[in-house]
Amino acid sequence: MNLFIFMNQAEAAPQVSINTSPLAALSQASPIVQVTFLILIVLSVVCWGIGIAKFKQFQRMKSKNEVFLAKFWKVSSLDSLYEDFEQYKDSPVARVFKAAYLEMKKLAESPLAQRSADKDSKPQLQGIDNLERVLRKSSENEISKMESKLTILATTGSTGPFIGLFGTVWGIMGSFHKIGTMGSASLAVVAPGISEALFATAIGLAAAIPAVVLYNNFISQLRKQEIELNNFSSDFLNIVKRNFFQG
Repeated sequence: MNLFIFMNQAEAAPQVSINTSPLAALSQASPIVQVTFLILIVLSVVCWGIGIAKFKQFQRMKSKNEVFLAKFWKVSSLDSLYEDFEQYKDSPVARVFKAAYLEMKKLAESPLAQRSADKDSKPQLQGIDNLERVLRKSSENEISKMESKLTILATTGSTGPFIGLFGTVWGIMGSFHKIGTMGSASLAVVAPGISEALFATAIGLAAAIPAVVLYNNFISQLRKQEIELNNFSSDFLNIVKRNFFQG
């Protein structure tokens, strides 16, 4: 008889519906956790925007470098290549060439270079150190441009999980506070706080993992561009030393 009464009471007990979906967790979260969500979502959107822009930038630079270098090794005059610079202005290598060409022009217009040119059929320039410095500085400027905004990806990748962890800890603290206030550790009491806590962790990882992948990929492409700039600078110096500089 007692067992029958207990079963009837259990069947009559109201069923509590608990919504632990991500949207419910976001809407029911505490203000601090909601701010954490917002920060992570903004960082994620910004990182994807940077990723798309950087991908297009590196693809464009790669194709323009290939076109410029093909032209560079075919021309017989640096003057004609400089005149067509506008066709290759999106190429970092072409911009380094322009800076070096203008420096050579300054050296050629110096009085000492003019006197040297009178003694020989082709100009004999001096100041190779100046040209090397211009090539190095121009290459560093191009690398610096490529590195712009990559720090945002690195920062998101390193701090995203910790921001999410902050939201996780805050959500769990809220659950314990409810337990202490209501004197009950039932699922209806702790589930919302735990749900928002776990959701904060997921958002943190969702923002950090793509940022790290994008950052590593762009750093790899940047190193390739750096090698290409260094190789071009070395080749350009060898050519002009042979043809334009004394000694």
